[in-house]
Amino acid sequence: MALGSEVSDNSAKSTSQKVKKCTANNSVIEKNFSDNGTIKEHQKSKINVEKESQQKLINSTTNVNGMASISNDIEINNSKLTIKEPAVNGTEKSTETIINGDSKNVLDCDTRSSDNTKVVVNGNNSDSEETKSTKSEEDLKTVIVTKCPNKTAVMDKKKEHKKNRSLEKCNDAEKKTAQNVVEDKKDNSSSVNINNAIEKNNSDSNKVVNGDRDRESSPSEDGDEKKRDAEVVFIQDLGFTVKIVSPGAEPLDIQVSSMELVQEIHQVLMDREDTCHRTCFSLQLDGVTLDNFAELKNIEGLKEGSVIKVMEEPYTMREARIHVRHVRDLLKSIDYTDAYAGQECSSLAFLNVITQGDILEKKKSRPESVDCTPPDYIMPSSTERPLLPLHPGLTKENKAPQCLKVLTTSGWNPPPGPRKMCGDLLYLHVVTLEDRHFHITACPRGFYLNQSTEEVFNPRPANPSLLCHSLIELLSIVSPAFKRNFALVQKRRMQKHPFERVATPYQVYQWASPMLDHTVDAIRAEDTFSSKLGYEEHIPGQTRDWNEELQTTRELPRSTLPERLLRERAIFKVHSDFVAAATRGAMAVVDGNVMAINPGEEPKMQMFIWNNIFFSLGFDVRDHYKDLGGDAAAFVAPRNDLQGVRVYSAVDTPGLHTLGTVVVDYRGYRVTAQSIIPGILEKEQEQSVVYGSIDFGTTVLSHPKYMELLSKAGQQLKIMPHSVISANGEVVELCSSVECKGIIGNDGRHYILDLLRTFPPDVNFLQLEDDELREDIKSMGFPIIHKHKLCCLRQELVDSFVEARYFMFIRYAAFHLQQLSAKRQRDQNDDQKSIEPNKESEKKDNTDSEKKKRDNKSQEKETKDKKKKDESSSVKKEESKKEIELNDVKIEKGKDDELLLNDNYSEIDTDVAKKIVESITDSICSGEKQENDSGERSRAVVAAAARAVASLKESEFDVRFNPDVYSAGIKHAAAPEHLAKQRHLVKEAAAFLLTTQIPAFVRECVEQSVAPMDGAGLTEALHARGINVRYLGRVALALAAHPSLAYLHAIALADLLLRAAKHLYTAYLQGCEPMCIGSAVAHFLNCLLGACPTPGISPAEGVAGGRGAGRGGRGRRSRKHAHSQPAASPLPDWQNLTPKSLFAQIKQELKAYWGYDLNAENMESIIEKHSIQKISLLRSFALKVGLQVMLREYDFDNKNKAPFASADIMNIFPVVKHINPRASDAYNFYTTGQNKIQAGAVSEGHELIAEALNLLNNVYGAMHGEIAQCLRMVARLCYVTGEHRDAMAYQQKAVLMSERVNGIDHPYTITEYSHLALYCFANGQVSTALKLLYRARYLALIVCGENHPEMALLDSNIALILHAVGEYELSLRFAERGLAVTSGTHGPRSLKAAVARHLLARTLSCLGDFRAALAHEKETYSIYKHLLGEKHEKTRESSECLRHLTQQAVVLQKRLAEAYARAPHHAHHAPLHIQPPGMASVIDMLNLINGILFVQISPQDIEQFKAEIEKRQLKDLPVPGTLTDLGGEVDDEKSNSGAPSASGDTKEAPAS
Repeated sequence: MALGSEVSDNSAKSTSQKVKKCTANNSVIEKNFSDNGTIKEHQKSKINVEKESQQKLINSTTNVNGMASISNDIEINNSKLTIKEPAVNGTEKSTETIINGDSKNVLDCDTRSSDNTKVVVNGNNSDSEETKSTKSEEDLKTVIVTKCPNKTAVMDKKKEHKKNRSLEKCNDAEKKTAQNVVEDKKDNSSSVNINNAIEKNNSDSNKVVNGDRDRESSPSEDGDEKKRDAEVVFIQDLGFTVKIVSPGAEPLDIQVSSMELVQEIHQVLMDREDTCHRTCFSLQLDGVTLDNFAELKNIEGLKEGSVIKVMEEPYTMREARIHVRHVRDLLKSIDYTDAYAGQECSSLAFLNVITQGDILEKKKSRPESVDCTPPDYIMPSSTERPLLPLHPGLTKENKAPQCLKVLTTSGWNPPPGPRKMCGDLLYLHVVTLEDRHFHITACPRGFYLNQSTEEVFNPRPANPSLLCHSLIELLSIVSPAFKRNFALVQKRRMQKHPFERVATPYQVYQWASPMLDHTVDAIRAEDTFSSKLGYEEHIPGQTRDWNEELQTTRELPRSTLPERLLRERAIFKVHSDFVAAATRGAMAVVDGNVMAINPGEEPKMQMFIWNNIFFSLGFDVRDHYKDLGGDAAAFVAPRNDLQGVRVYSAVDTPGLHTLGTVVVDYRGYRVTAQSIIPGILEKEQEQSVVYGSIDFGTTVLSHPKYMELLSKAGQQLKIMPHSVISANGEVVELCSSVECKGIIGNDGRHYILDLLRTFPPDVNFLQLEDDELREDIKSMGFPIIHKHKLCCLRQELVDSFVEARYFMFIRYAAFHLQQLSAKRQRDQNDDQKSIEPNKESEKKDNTDSEKKKRDNKSQEKETKDKKKKDESSSVKKEESKKEIELNDVKIEKGKDDELLLNDNYSEIDTDVAKKIVESITDSICSGEKQENDSGERSRAVVAAAARAVASLKESEFDVRFNPDVYSAGIKHAAAPEHLAKQRHLVKEAAAFLLTTQIPAFVRECVEQSVAPMDGAGLTEALHARGINVRYLGRVALALAAHPSLAYLHAIALADLLLRAAKHLYTAYLQGCEPMCIGSAVAHFLNCLLGACPTPGISPAEGVAGGRGAGRGGRGRRSRKHAHSQPAASPLPDWQNLTPKSLFAQIKQELKAYWGYDLNAENMESIIEKHSIQKISLLRSFALKVGLQVMLREYDFDNKNKAPFASADIMNIFPVVKHINPRASDAYNFYTTGQNKIQAGAVSEGHELIAEALNLLNNVYGAMHGEIAQCLRMVARLCYVTGEHRDAMAYQQKAVLMSERVNGIDHPYTITEYSHLALYCFANGQVSTALKLLYRARYLALIVCGENHPEMALLDSNIALILHAVGEYELSLRFAERGLAVTSGTHGPRSLKAAVARHLLARTLSCLGDFRAALAHEKETYSIYKHLLGEKHEKTRESSECLRHLTQQAVVLQKRLAEAYARAPHHAHHAPLHIQPPGMASVIDMLNLINGILFVQISPQDIEQFKAEIEKRQLKDLPVPGTLTDLGGEVDDEKSNSGAPSASGDTKEAPAS
């Protein structure tokens, strides 16, 4: 890896050694799991796996784990950083803090290795009743011990060394002393001086308490370098081995670290195969029971080789219940039930089923021995799209073995008084596989058989009673089948990859599910129907105070990196718990399982409180939204409000609080879940609002503190402070829309809510009373009158608009200033020499300021202040300095004028323009007297530029928005001309979306820089550019104009159809009686997707079919909760829906909502015309509305029978929208790493990205979508640097994580599969590579069909690998298909098409068809010659190839002629022997089509390249040459160095 050091001039340091230090925890976890996995399967508590940083979280609590109660003042050792949190009810006790979640102790998972290495999970496994509960563990008293990534814990080394090659690189670093390591890695941000941190933090800890703290929180993270340099100090962390002796098991040695807690040994034992059946035990050393919360280093006499005994403890009622739950969890630990039911944050992953085992344990296979025939449905041009292969491995033999028929609590519970006196705790009923019934008593000493039966209660011990401490031991004695199958389950559980077992942060729902067996499970039943809230009953005191937790975590200190990591992690943890609780509550509300707080009102107006969360329904209550669109407005308001919460949370202004907000769509209802402001329920809303308006602007209030907080946030959000006139005639200043309300809670915090109009209104969808849109916008058919008046522009659009205007302003001013200076240039030459040095410093100043974000006004001011100091020295100096600058620019004027006139936004032009304008605006703003009239003139120029961009200030750039300009019923205090200006800006922004953003998006699609695979991907791409989905009709029309984008036009059209169908479905579902939801949904799908013109409803399905079905329902249950459809649009009975009427409604909805005219008679004609697949429509629709259908083959084209029956509707899931808290530091590391790689410093970039991975794990735990992306990047870097095995290991994790977090058929998952295939092939696992590519192709077929550019890439990959193993016939079919799609999407004369033709020519030549091969290669040659020129290496290669093919053809002819001459009568000739290509050449070709470039560069080139980089860096320009143009990635093979540039976007654009 000499390269990185050479390019970045680091050769002195031993970078080469440090490069591959990504032992980011995932790799550690995985290794640590390989012998004996240890993560509790359906663990709801999220597992936070740190790198080597064991962050231990101590909650000082009482009676943890059922042990003797621990003294309240647990001594928290002073080498820890503790942050005290308020107790739940807001009062603070100094030592005993009952944490807002569980009173259980929680450990962050510590990765530890031993013979049977372990990962310990936070969430007390023995305490498994609570492990499930997503309680707030870590938000609170927290210990952070972070080690430098260089210095992997010594004790881990020995074991991991064998397992993961990547660690070998660390050896040298490891041998150095800590001091050397510090020197080696000066700014290693993940190390922290703990002791200092404690002192600093203790002073904070009291202030954190009730929210109203005076501590100034540091400004939000903006990636300042200074903050990254935390002091680097290492804590001596010694590893040693202890021997554990437990009853009836072999003694075992465990590797532990002095920093660990005793509790972590508990966790290890509870998950090991031979000790997992124990939950109620303590650990003893020399007869002394160890304290669970003691650190090992503080235990007297504990040293290398100590023997720790496991002592069985007596059970209590709670411990007995925990034990039974633990046993049940072990028994169901390997089935998929929870994943299909959408519970416990479990989800599916099929990678190891596809690869038939862990790829890392496979031997290399010889290419000849490979079975590579793809299934028929994967072959190009196959029309069948089966659904069953979507979930492979669901065969009988793969089913989890059953251990018991029934394990349930007995109906004889609870023990009567006399039996309590004998110690009975609870009774169980078991039916074994041998069909024997047993009744079991739990007592303090364990479990024994009693003599009860179903009818007779006889609690006396049976004979023999077989008393066992563990239930599993007892069952193994009474049932041989249990013993056998339990061992099998354990074995299978240990074989699973840890990533298949860890809980995901948010629930992922599967849209298809097989029919699952429903088993008897008392614990499941108890959880569902307990009157309390599921697991929360085990928390001492009360339910969680969500608001307190959400706000307290935001108030944690954030000045140093460790503090920020702690804070972000606590925020993320509480937020994901809150989302899970809110989702559960919303479902309970719609299912009618929660009592309303206003039960007397009609169902639509009811509100609910459950688990300290407030729920309201998306209907217009009390005509609140009457003027804004009624129910339609009430339906979108929560979504807009959530957008507001998202941006204010992102700005993160200290002191300004938003509510936890989750929007849930379930069974046709929209439910908003919010955390509750303390005290708000005690008083009327009028009394509590101190800022904003509760009646849409009639009476308005303001508040100085709110103005201060909101104007801070408003600077970043481009919101303009403005004044309105209240009903009493008073002028009130606001810095938000009038609807935004400020409430000061009883906790003294300042809350803002109702943020539905944070952004300016979208006038293209508003009927303006006294105002007109621009003519060009009108000609496009706007304004479209929308259902409601709450349409807003997106934040991304506002940002792009302001940035575009800023460039326009600069360019305009610079152009005119240059002309001004031209006249005076000649007179100034003498002055110029005298002040040469000033010019230099000024230039430097400007390049610095250029690096700051351009669009941020506040930052603009900073630059001005900096310059004011220079200016004040003397006016004369200022004047001449400006002149010099103008002269400086004059030199480039010729070139520059052209650029300006062409409106070419090239980077250098902007820089130069910026320099000029800034110096002028500064001198104007600083108000200094100008000596001559040149100042006046330049002032006039800047004013003209400001006018040109519609700036709100005369003399400088100021583009901000007043969100209230078009709100009805508001009296504005601003002068009419100011108001007109503000309105003009809002109209311009809306026009910018149509005239600039949509065309730019289409241009990007044409250039293939974005290629979404499904509707969700398209929506994401539009949102990233600030385009709202209500413009999808416009986008579809714009895409239709480009034949090469036919595939994307079809995706957009399908999305439009499904969105319109979703609008209708929502109302349709509200009109259904609960008894016939399944039939109704099936009927809707039949009308939408079936070919049968009159799908009937079979009598068996609709029980209540005939009478009054769907008329708002009857009877008490449905009256309360089947909130009947509003009178505005009376829906017919759901049974009256026909395919024809549904399609007519869809057409009408498309016209009304999107302004899109659909010229088609029925669904079938559209599907045919645009070759849309019905299976893709079903998938997208199910994901949009939260449906789960039966996993089976559907016949959509049968004209006589409808495809769906009511039994096919398996479930309805909630669709949940919430904000996503970010890991800001990790993001900064990641982007810096990407930039480094693009600049050529691969080793430094690699290190930064590995560090980002480490920080992501710190914040998000083990599972998160962003971690999957980061893993993909690390894998790609490993591949580029030649470490193919590591690449495969990281990519394997990326695939598993993407399947778990994004979904098994998400487009990201498809990309991950194709990358993994490449790395497997490079590792010689050819058949595995093919299996992975076939899976990727199958998923892509289901998601988007065959005509997508992504499909062309997959086909080329498959063709190449089949070619490599000599399957030329098969290879030919894929290569031909690849060429057809490439020509369609990129054009027949594109570079991509040339590569595809070359590939085809290679295959044809191997088949001996030289004529066809020559034809394709000639075409390739002509494309290269035309696009790249004669001299280009590619053109030369192609001509060489032509020559070679011609020779081969001649030789072949000769041979055939000779053979014929020798034996003219024999028609059959000897077969041709064609040499298959070498692996190396195949890998080169694979790298080429996948956009990974290995450019070989000589040392002289490197020197030139370095010089070029340095020169360019001074000017901040992109580096030239193949690298950046091709956007590929480059390798340095051992001898030749290469200059790397890795394309690091989320989906790497393949370079040709």
